[in-house]
Amino acid sequence: MTPLYDAIRAFSAQGPVRLHIPGHKGKPLPIPELTGAAALDVTELGPTGDLFHGGEPFDSAQRLWAEDFSMDCCQFLTGGSTLGLHTALALCCRPGDRVLIDRGCHRAVYNALALLDLKPVYLERPWLASEGITGPISPSAVAQALEEYPDAKTLCITSPTYYGMLSDLPALAELMHRRGGVLVVDGAHGAHLPFLGNDHLSAADLVVTSAHKTLPALGQSALLLAGEQFPHAGLRRAASLYGSSSPSYPMMACLDLCRAWMEEEGAAAYRAAARQVAALRRDYPSVSGPALDPARLVLRAPDGFAALRPSPAEVAAVYTVPLDFFRTTPPERHTYDLVPHVPEVFPYEAVGIPRDFPWARGRVEVPVWIWQGHVIWGMTARIVVDLITHL
Repeated sequence: MTPLYDAIRAFSAQGPVRLHIPGHKGKPLPIPELTGAAALDVTELGPTGDLFHGGEPFDSAQRLWAEDFSMDCCQFLTGGSTLGLHTALALCCRPGDRVLIDRGCHRAVYNALALLDLKPVYLERPWLASEGITGPISPSAVAQALEEYPDAKTLCITSPTYYGMLSDLPALAELMHRRGGVLVVDGAHGAHLPFLGNDHLSAADLVVTSAHKTLPALGQSALLLAGEQFPHAGLRRAASLYGSSSPSYPMMACLDLCRAWMEEEGAAAYRAAARQVAALRRDYPSVSGPALDPARLVLRAPDGFAALRPSPAEVAAVYTVPLDFFRTTPPERHTYDLVPHVPEVFPYEAVGIPRDFPWARGRVEVPVWIWQGHVIWGMTARIVVDLITHL
């Protein structure tokens, strides 16, 4: 079933006179690869529905996604998971509220803290030395934070992480619910999990996930899914505050088609990929653990950056310099002049300037450091100067 896609196609097939946006009016776009997309690029009309006002065909299309995730409702997003995270935190919090935040959250969460005037309490992830990455959010750490900050009613974490690490969402949700709070999960990299039979995300009260990150969907297409305490009308209203009033219909039709494909044949393809990942984990040094995204392979390099082999044509030497050296040691500063030498055959008339054009002259400063026999200069030194200035 593809209710939204079918409705858009049926409308387009009628060949209507499009006295509305977008400006291409359904005609072929000047991008050959996107020519066919113009026919589906419509706006809010009776037959095509309205994302932020409810009704068909959106209600049916979004309900099908909610069922796949074992959640109560779903809101399509055309601004990526960033839009979803802003919306989710706006639903849970009021200005001045204290929020428990995963230190490894995406920058969209930090932006939401500023936009909504929230007070963060940061949760550190344990360092897994054997794997070289951070581990899952610990329920005990959350319990301790709730004891110290009993007024915190929202917990926002990332699961799975970029490395595929899954936190114990049922345990975290129980901790929050016991105190009348909610669990918000940034599952941007986990849209495929339900199709692998993994109901990891369904324990959360609000889940944000990017279909485009791990499923065959257009960039920026994402989903906000909610449990029973967040009615769909509230999701629509909050999402409309942060989302475009002209959401992309090709993007949303792609969400409809993506789900249908995953239900019909995609899930089998992803299960096959998960089996391949399991085999590769046995054969190659990779991140391991009991709670990992089964379809994500993360290789371990025991030597880390020391194992990197830059091209000798571009890099003369690799070495480390303490940051304090640059902070406390001013560079030698040398300069050279920029003097224009314009060839006689320069096309003055073609570019529209006179032959006596006053070409600019200039002077360039070259910073130079010397560290244990190594000379640091040129573009490398300029980058370091800029870095130290900002620090």
